Amino acid sequence: MTTQKRDYYEVLGVSRNANDEELKKAFRKLALQYHPDRNKDEGAEDKFKEVNEAYQILSDKDKRAQYDRFGHSGINNSGMGGGFGDVSGFGDIFDSFFGGSGFGGATRSRNSARRGSDLQYTMPITFEDAVFGTEKEFDINRTESCSTCRGAKSEPGSSVTSCSSCNGTGQVRRAQQSLFGQVVQVGDCSACRGEGKLITTPCSQCRGQGKQRNKRKLAVTIPPGIEEDTQIRLTGEGEHGSNGGPPGDLYVAFKIKDHDYFIRDGINILYKLPINIAQATLGTTLSVPTLDGLDELQIPAGTQSLQMFRLKGKGVAQLRGTRRGDQLVTVEVQTPRKLSDEQKKLFKKLLDSLPEAENENKDDKNFFRRFKQR
Repeated sequence: MTTQKRDYYEVLGVSRNANDEELKKAFRKLALQYHPDRNKDEGAEDKFKEVNEAYQILSDKDKRAQYDRFGHSGINNSGMGGGFGDVSGFGDIFDSFFGGSGFGGATRSRNSARRGSDLQYTMPITFEDAVFGTEKEFDINRTESCSTCRGAKSEPGSSVTSCSSCNGTGQVRRAQQSLFGQVVQVGDCSACRGEGKLITTPCSQCRGQGKQRNKRKLAVTIPPGIEEDTQIRLTGEGEHGSNGGPPGDLYVAFKIKDHDYFIRDGINILYKLPINIAQATLGTTLSVPTLDGLDELQIPAGTQSLQMFRLKGKGVAQLRGTRRGDQLVTVEVQTPRKLSDEQKKLFKKLLDSLPEAENENKDDKNFFRRFKQR
């Protein structure tokens, strides 16, 4: 059975309005309490990972905004390693507070492979596109490995030497005393800036960054029945990873435009049909617009205002099914506001010939007594 993730604010014990300093203070306290090198109790490591995951998301402005809006689904229901950006492991975040793993754990070098960040793109689509499905192309700006140096950061053909200060590890270690005893701090090597290598000739295309921003044209297949709260994941179409790490994913969300006269209700479509009093009284056959074109609707004699009729199979396709919803037509009987003299005479003649409208409660003494008592 899958355990439901706890709310990240609850994990850190802070309010949803907590500022950066409050988040940092809460994380520092809990990280020291549950760090597996310091706390050997059963479940301490899981607690530490949970605390670290919560801080990774809430301390990042963009990830926090995604979480506040979509909850855990906004970060791909994984938080660690599969959400927006690279948040795998817990060495890096502990280093940012204590200058290293703090209790003897190894720190991850900048040379290690890092997964690229996930991206999200919101695509506007028409009401019809959402109902019937389609394929659409779109442009996305993302960070990719440099096409010239392929992420190596150095000009092709130039020499790259291992850093002698850190022996190519990208990190240096030093020990010092703290209130926890002797703490081994691990930090980036200042000579190579944590790279572990010295580049003599940086790539002229990316200026030694190993990455560049590019615009790419992609396509997404939109299934029939898509809704605004549904996202489509394009695997590997996010930002490129570092040091040979895999790319992130791209999540395509949708903004469905309103229709001029149709309203969607799940897999059904709602439509209001105005008719005049003669059509409602005598009955008629009318052509009704649907997403498939005009369809005939039988209006029986004596139809009342707000009466609903059903056109089967004229609604929305079920997103994960085979059936299609219906179109629900609500009749609105319109009373004419302006009449010609001849029309007034006809209505007067009709009025004199019709019986008085019946009140279902006219013989109910209790009904009228309730009004007298008010």
